[in-house]
Amino acid sequence: MLVGIMGALKMNIVSLARFQFAMTTIFHFFFVPFSIGTVFVVAIMESMYVHTGKPEYKKMTRFWGNVFLLSFAVGVVTGIIQEFQFGMNWSDYSRFMGDIFGAPLAFEALLSFFIESTFIGLWMFTWNKVGKKLHLFFIWMVAFGTVTSAVWILTANSFMQHPTGFAIRNGRAEMVNFGALLTNKQLMFEFGHVILGAILTGATIITGLAAFQLLKKRTLSDVNKTIYHKTIRLGLTLMLIFSLGSIGMGDMQMQYLVHEQPMKFAATEALYKTTGERAPWTMIGFANIKTHEVKGKIEIPGMLSILSYHKPTGAVKGMEEVNVEMEKKYGTHIDGHKMNYYVPVNTLFWSFRFMAGFGALMALVSIVGLVMTRKKKQTLYNHRWCLWVLGLMTFTPFIANTCGWLITELGRAPWTVYGLFTIAQSVSPNVSVASLLTSNIVYFCLFTGLAIILIGLIVRFLHNDPEELAMQGQASDKETDPFAKGAF
Repeated sequence: MLVGIMGALKMNIVSLARFQFAMTTIFHFFFVPFSIGTVFVVAIMESMYVHTGKPEYKKMTRFWGNVFLLSFAVGVVTGIIQEFQFGMNWSDYSRFMGDIFGAPLAFEALLSFFIESTFIGLWMFTWNKVGKKLHLFFIWMVAFGTVTSAVWILTANSFMQHPTGFAIRNGRAEMVNFGALLTNKQLMFEFGHVILGAILTGATIITGLAAFQLLKKRTLSDVNKTIYHKTIRLGLTLMLIFSLGSIGMGDMQMQYLVHEQPMKFAATEALYKTTGERAPWTMIGFANIKTHEVKGKIEIPGMLSILSYHKPTGAVKGMEEVNVEMEKKYGTHIDGHKMNYYVPVNTLFWSFRFMAGFGALMALVSIVGLVMTRKKKQTLYNHRWCLWVLGLMTFTPFIANTCGWLITELGRAPWTVYGLFTIAQSVSPNVSVASLLTSNIVYFCLFTGLAIILIGLIVRFLHNDPEELAMQGQASDKETDPFAKGAF
């Protein structure tokens, strides 16, 4: 029966391994920007407490810090699962890339994760036991650890997008220049876009959760109301700054891709034919991958030249021309596999529009929200529909981040290491369709369970208010202080 189901679905090892990689990575990437962004926002809140001495900022820090801790814990678990599927499904890739991939991953585990885990513990358990500035140092070290962790992971990913600092020896890529990995131009654009997007994610989530708190609680103390209002105001400010920064860095990255990965860039614009000097930009459309036609498209004349080169003229290569160039450079067959250098055009086309659209939406909402929460006229808090808009914005970064990941990874097809190693070459030779199908089902159930648990924990935690949590924390600090009178 199982064989019949697999046959009906036309499953094969490569497609199942790719699905598992996509599933594990997307789910893990839900929590990476979440934790990086929220710890940054929490660190700013504690900085404001240390600078002003106002107790409401301390209560904000302790309250929203718990949301960060939950996201960090689940992120660690999903990261471990991702490592398992690398070892099970992509052993040939690991053999080819191990010398290069291993170095940044070792730095990430031995340096960055060590910093994160150490200072998270110090930050959690030293409230009112060390000076305010030292305690603030702890949370900024956690933020530093998360950022450096992203540097090492993206160093490895950037090599896969643009290999540099290596030599092929004995059929393997061996590192000859570690500095070249760190100065890879691809890394600069990836890191900037990911970090700015991560902080935008954290700011948007905390703003949205604060709005939901105001929506669901009819009666609030003045202290709690003030804390939620300050949270929203700070969150909107950070949303504006980092949405504009993320859009700007994304624009720079796309200009880089015009020359570095023209197939990926053309696919994000559903562009099969090379354009003239005034390239039109397709707002919407649906590509037919067989006929290479784009149906139902709406175009803006000359706009793609402006977006690509920041000038009114400039031709953009289409996928057909790029495919011919890649066939000449890499051949029509690699290791006996017929090569198809086209990427999933509709997925990339719409992913780019959703990513850019939600980024622009976050910028717009932050501008309007800041106007409506200014000191003289705080009208946003008096309209439930405005709070609903902010609340629903909680989910937008997850969609935008996932779309961005799809563009980055699917746009590299058919390569795992661009121009050097294909997806078909990377799969473990000894796995079976049955084992992959089973592990996919197990991982899917595990991820679903983790998601339900996390959402349940956050919802349960949000039944509290910052003032109540602060009082509980003070009582807990007294009970657990090992140096308190009578502790011995």
